[in-house]
Amino acid sequence: MSAKAIRRVPVVIVGAGPTGITAATLLAQYGVNSLVLERWPGVYPQPRAVHLDDEIFRVIARLGIADEFAAISRPTLGLRLLDNKFNVFAEFHRNPEHSVHGYPQANMFDQPELEGLLRANLKRYPNAELRGNADVTAIAARGDGARITYTDRTDGTIHQVDADYLLGCDGANSLVRSHIGSTMRDLKFEQRWLVVDVATDADLRQWEGVYQICDPARAGTYMRIRESRYRWEFRLLDGETAGDFDNLAALRPLISPWTSHLADSELSLLRVAEYTFRAQIADRWRRGNIFILGDAAHLTPPFIGQGMGAGLRDAMNLSWKIAAVCNGTLPAHILDSYQQERKPHCRALIRLALTVGWSMTGGGSLGDLTRRAVLPRAGLIPGLRNKIVDSATPPLRRSELVHKSRRPRQLAGTLCPNPLLPNGKRLDDVAGTGFFLVTRAPLETATEALLLERDVPIIRAEPGSQLDAWLRQGQASAALIRPDRTVMRAGRDAALVAAPAPTLPKPQRCQ
Repeated sequence: MSAKAIRRVPVVIVGAGPTGITAATLLAQYGVNSLVLERWPGVYPQPRAVHLDDEIFRVIARLGIADEFAAISRPTLGLRLLDNKFNVFAEFHRNPEHSVHGYPQANMFDQPELEGLLRANLKRYPNAELRGNADVTAIAARGDGARITYTDRTDGTIHQVDADYLLGCDGANSLVRSHIGSTMRDLKFEQRWLVVDVATDADLRQWEGVYQICDPARAGTYMRIRESRYRWEFRLLDGETAGDFDNLAALRPLISPWTSHLADSELSLLRVAEYTFRAQIADRWRRGNIFILGDAAHLTPPFIGQGMGAGLRDAMNLSWKIAAVCNGTLPAHILDSYQQERKPHCRALIRLALTVGWSMTGGGSLGDLTRRAVLPRAGLIPGLRNKIVDSATPPLRRSELVHKSRRPRQLAGTLCPNPLLPNGKRLDDVAGTGFFLVTRAPLETATEALLLERDVPIIRAEPGSQLDAWLRQGQASAALIRPDRTVMRAGRDAALVAAPAPTLPKPQRCQ
């Protein structure tokens, strides 16, 4: 083994999963150089996440691969709740067409295929480098940044790199999390589940949505991922392991409600694995310029399909802030807003997942009786039904970059919509990658000139348009939107709303 000369890179990212590659891509779009270190030589071949919503599809589009993702994903129609005899007692539909964010509300996909797209897309950016077979072995603080030591697993050579910023996207057993002295807080949930992937060209004759078996003894989930690929998940009983279900004969009692009309020769068993689902959140997400993102910071049970999406939200939230600080546009203390905004949001989604999971599968026989009485009527209650079928996640809490007032129905902290504009383009395509202002009120000449000088686009909310309705619903005439499409500030005085608009310079190298 031999040591190489110490290299310097503005940002080092440990972990090349969806969160790490998304962060590297977004940084590259702002001209910030990064090095991504990944222990494995290529994409991990087994699927894990299979769902993302319209908010995360919007992030995918921001990366520049919306069409490519649409080609490998499958919109799903919603959720169907069944008892253990396969009787349907509730059904909730999702919009398979474009939603308020411009994309289907629920999308099924194969994670290795998505990761392949993300990595191929990253190659478009020469200022982002991905190194596989790089096993990070040590992290040492250097000022606000870090020195990272890693071993090239192909030849055993040892490398060191100094970084101004270190992003730990290295999963549930995060080395970076350990380095910053962060501890995972247990939210009192742990279940072992069997995950089964099957391929078949036969017609399963099923509704094109997700099936949830609400059985406290053997909860289960079924979903169609691709044209010929299907996923089942079943809670394992005490004493059971994945090895007990490693062939079609053993699996038949579990999957027969969907496959009884098919012969074994028509089914190809791709994978049987055991996963332990947990609910945990890290107590601290940052030390100096070292941050944790994705599974390194939070673990979400699968009941609302938000695990992977939470990591992409982390990357979307943090990357533009690092770029702004790196380019001198915003002060360094603005990075405190990352944990202030993301931790409560993640905690809320984890608790929602726990609530949904319990409502579907918990409570024993009493829970079964409650579900039969309540859930079939849930779709008849407008407010409750909207909560179930709406894919919107909670607003961000107040921070230096979220200016909330005490008014109800305010827009600050929420995502702005992404409608088609009169020119036929979507708002995101027109707004660019920095701040922008949406207004339904005329701007004073001085205000408009200042925004133009700062390269802050002005989007007019035409009367009767979706943007106009959105502003009116929030009792606002204008809204200042951040690069991650979160409303920073909204109100009736357009000049006051526009006043704090920072600008992100055109992409440049971070020295």
